[in-house]
Amino acid sequence: MYRRTFGKALAAVATGLCVISQQVVAQTTAWPQRPIKFVVSFAPGGPADIVGRLLGQALQDKLGQSVVVENRAGAGGNIAARFVAKEAPDGYTFLVTTSSMAVNQTLYKEPGYDALRDFVAVGLVASSPNILVAQPNEPANDLKEYLRLNKGKSISYGSAGIGSTPHLTGDHILRVLAGNEAVHIPFQGASPALAATMANQVPLASVALPPAVPLVKTGKVKALAVTSSKRIDALPNVSTVAESGFADFEDYTWVGVFAPQKLPSEITQKLNAAINEVVKSASFKEKLDAAGFEAQPGTPQHFADYLKREVVKWGRIVKETGVTAQ
Repeated sequence: MYRRTFGKALAAVATGLCVISQQVVAQTTAWPQRPIKFVVSFAPGGPADIVGRLLGQALQDKLGQSVVVENRAGAGGNIAARFVAKEAPDGYTFLVTTSSMAVNQTLYKEPGYDALRDFVAVGLVASSPNILVAQPNEPANDLKEYLRLNKGKSISYGSAGIGSTPHLTGDHILRVLAGNEAVHIPFQGASPALAATMANQVPLASVALPPAVPLVKTGKVKALAVTSSKRIDALPNVSTVAESGFADFEDYTWVGVFAPQKLPSEITQKLNAAINEVVKSASFKEKLDAAGFEAQPGTPQHFADYLKREVVKWGRIVKETGVTAQ
């Protein structure tokens, strides 16, 4: 009697598990069945926001669901990352963030998450060099002239926040390479840093290129140098940091999409395929180019491997510059 009862119980459990498994597979196959949320880690107008909104809009047609963008700025991107890390891995909440994800692993003693353990790297979308811009009435026309005019002086500069790659870029150039005293003024995103520069509240801003491009073209800020290895098409008259006397210098800010750990691989692959389809399209590339971005399609594994290298690279730079999150 006991064996028969036990056997029936096991059979019932097995049947229940099978049904649940079939339901999960069915839900995964049918994903998405409702709107998707992109949590952007910085303020509106910055690189993560620009890419997140362009991508979200394009994905709506591919996925058949609306993509809602929600900005959760603060702590160099950590607030948004912590939020998404705790969300259910059901394919309806994703993090859109920048290379700050890699930087923060070393910059913060306790960032509140592990970039390599707590997230699934869904897809790298775009990358862009950083740019140094000055107030519109700045007499210097490029970085080399600016450093000559300000040799030995203390230079204040704004950025998108403590530990952002533009912050580290600015500190590395002004303090480590040029030998000036550099005073960093953090803002809640690139747009506020640029606004402060336009208003003559700070003399310089080190930001990712995209939000600065339209302001440079309209004369609202003056571009001093870009951090790419060669001049960019969006601003062909702006010299590189390497041309300014620092050979082989280059730094980039990238934007990618992450999901909470344990996201079903089927959803990861489906979203990655949709992202790549969008990123490779001529119309999307044109929009990225106009904003100073370069498309970066690839597999989730490619992005995961790249993230590992970035954590190591920026960890070394954080230690070399001595920058802290304080």
